[in-house]
Amino acid sequence: MSIEFQHSLPPRAESAPGGSKLTRQFTAGPLERLQALEEVSPDARIRVDELIALAMRGLPRMRKKGLFAHTVRATKSNSGWSEHPEGESLRYTAMVALGLSKLDETAQRQVLDGNTAVDLARTAEARAEATDDPGAIALAAWAAAEAGHFHASRLFRKLSALLASQSSIATVNCAWALIAALAGRPFGDTRELATFAASRLLGGQAASGLFPHVLSASINGRLRAHIGCFADQVYPIQALSRLHSAHGHPVAIAAAEACAARICSLQGSAGQWWWHYDSRDGSVVEGYPVYSVHQHAMAPMALLDLWEAGGTDHWRALVSGLGWLDRHPEVLAPLVAHDKNVIWRKVARREPNKAVRAISAFTTALKPGMHLPWLDAVFPPSQVDYECRPYELGWLLYAWLSGERAVSRAPGEGDGNA
Repeated sequence: MSIEFQHSLPPRAESAPGGSKLTRQFTAGPLERLQALEEVSPDARIRVDELIALAMRGLPRMRKKGLFAHTVRATKSNSGWSEHPEGESLRYTAMVALGLSKLDETAQRQVLDGNTAVDLARTAEARAEATDDPGAIALAAWAAAEAGHFHASRLFRKLSALLASQSSIATVNCAWALIAALAGRPFGDTRELATFAASRLLGGQAASGLFPHVLSASINGRLRAHIGCFADQVYPIQALSRLHSAHGHPVAIAAAEACAARICSLQGSAGQWWWHYDSRDGSVVEGYPVYSVHQHAMAPMALLDLWEAGGTDHWRALVSGLGWLDRHPEVLAPLVAHDKNVIWRKVARREPNKAVRAISAFTTALKPGMHLPWLDAVFPPSQVDYECRPYELGWLLYAWLSGERAVSRAPGEGDGNA
């Protein structure tokens, strides 16, 4: 099986920033995103409506004693296949709170057994006060502000101390800290945190437009310093787009545009959002696994924030990504299981110990774009991961039901500073 991401793809032609018919027809408001999707592709709108209904049915079984599970995994026994929640995750709980906050209160209570997204955000905030995980702290602070409508002051102090220290930080965590700071502005002073986080993000972006996995990249070692995963691209796009929406920040929107243009130019012919990128030259290091959540939630979440901030219309790429869920060329097995109310997590290679990723990281560290052509034949992408994590369904709701600006420009802002 020949896999196209081994070679840099020519840039995909896109609409000019702010110049599409859709951008001018729709203004921010409830269901704006779904309405816009319907105009682009009625079939895709129907599919997203089905996935939203699936998420609302699937999330209740993923709760465990106030938090949400780490995953729901399919296991086989003598009586057949069944799915069971495993572990618990503070990060995923905060993400689900954000997603559920976009539903009406009645629907929230149905999912949360009588509770609301505000209650879930307060649970996440209380748990986050006892953790040292920067990602969980940032997500809980974000959920507190946007879903709970309150200021998680102790969490913001933790984040400010971390960013002010100039210690290395995961790119994703830095992006979440910036989003949390922007969401928290109506409830408390988060300007310092926003300034620190924006500076770290913008300073870490490579000339290719892509972001490494850690800021600064060199902390990740010579063999992996050049690599950034898909999450390392989409959350900065989202954060920098919101920074521009909040402050009229031309550098931030330009950075978000550059990153979005690059990942869209590399998208697979079947709509795949690839996994590992080389931030130096903007090529793909290793495409697999392809994750379902990237297709139906994370790419839409970031690229629609960019669009709503006045950036480029990437609807064609989004519709193509959604299409992969049902028309994936790698495997015959379906990924959307309506009878089980899950979307299976990913399509991966059959490989021992992530061998292709390790080999590709090594060869591209030696020479950008250097791939071993026999890897695709020896380790084909033919394996479905039969698990579904709560955040995948939470982000699905958040991506498509947000429909209103998460941040708005405050009076007197717009001077281009963070």
